[in-house]
Amino acid sequence: MSRSKAPGVLEVPCERFELPGGLVLLVSPRPGAPITAARLHLRGGSSVDPMGQEGRAFLAGRLADQGTASSTEAELSARLEPCGGSLAGDQSGLSGSVAGPHWRVLLETLFEVARTAAYPEAEVELQKRRLLARMAVEEESPRTQASQRFKRLVYGKHWLGRPAHGTVASVASLTPEDLRKHHAEHWGPDRAVLGICGDLDPAAVRRLVARLTKGWGAVGAPERRRVAIPKRGVRLDAFRKSRDQVHVFLGHLGVKRADPDWPALVVMDHVLGSGPGFTARITKRLRDELGLAYTVHADIHASAGRQPGTFRAYIGTSPEHVGTAVQGFLHEMRRIRDERVSRKELSLARDYLVGSFPLGFERAARRAGYLITAELHGYAPDHLRTLPERYASVTAAEVQAAAQRHLHPEACCLAAAGPVTRAALRAAMGS
Repeated sequence: MSRSKAPGVLEVPCERFELPGGLVLLVSPRPGAPITAARLHLRGGSSVDPMGQEGRAFLAGRLADQGTASSTEAELSARLEPCGGSLAGDQSGLSGSVAGPHWRVLLETLFEVARTAAYPEAEVELQKRRLLARMAVEEESPRTQASQRFKRLVYGKHWLGRPAHGTVASVASLTPEDLRKHHAEHWGPDRAVLGICGDLDPAAVRRLVARLTKGWGAVGAPERRRVAIPKRGVRLDAFRKSRDQVHVFLGHLGVKRADPDWPALVVMDHVLGSGPGFTARITKRLRDELGLAYTVHADIHASAGRQPGTFRAYIGTSPEHVGTAVQGFLHEMRRIRDERVSRKELSLARDYLVGSFPLGFERAARRAGYLITAELHGYAPDHLRTLPERYASVTAAEVQAAAQRHLHPEACCLAAAGPVTRAALRAAMGS
């Protein structure tokens, strides 16, 4: 079996420093880069949200820039905007960018927010009302509801089954004091990894970050509730809503990113359901041949992280076609397990993956994010060289073996939303 040609080596140089307070600093110098981007990751995230306070970590990150112990939100913005800068947060920390020469302003602002976010009452309540208005709309969205129900079917009461941004009820119950409590308990240098990419001198970055984090108190390792993920099995849920279309999610518990089959699964996904254009089997069958929908997709690799992701297939289709779509998903899952992919399919998938691999790494934000990912997953220094080489060498036998180990059409969860019932879903599954 021939192998695809690997591209030129992509390099994201990195100097790594461990600072006295425990913060890990990752600096990727890129001479002449017009933009500097930084990402501050705080370990824990949504996994530490208490029951009934889902969305606390998300809101604490999202509203951290609404004011600090010494600056208002307007003052923070006035500091960054003349430098072409921005700063935003989520459940995992803070991200920002700035015109290259002003990286010191970016880091000074980022660490002021990270260390002394104040969550002022008026600003928090205003932003919370805006978020709740958007969430109320989403709670009536069939696609959103089907997606959330699918996650609950797969993960049960594990934190992965809860929406990271919370629910309308949980977010409405959160107060500025709750956010301050989360910040005090979970934002500390011993939880922090900072990735930064731009036209930088790593030694100068290290000196500034050491000064900005001096005296920042440690918070200890995150404590999570020990809740087991349910075993794979057939489970169904429906959200009934009067619409023209039914949104369908089918799948099961997936893999961790560290699984040795991951490169073969990426290739498998591109043959099965995530390939570009009209190349993927599920797309060709359900969209092009049967005309069931325009949007259809399936993959197992994209959600894999330090925790197991999901194999998830999605289609939006008319009510009378739900059974055909579900059986189409299951048929293609079985076929890729039972038969080796063709030489042409394998070549198309490998060539696309190898050729597209460097795309996106031109952006400073992508590089800063990659530094964090590489640190959290423990990637080897030559990861960016060896991964496309691994894609290029995946064989049809490896794709089939990976599919046999990781696809379970006999143990799928099925969630749907729209003009649909559980009885209809049971019929669609053939049970």
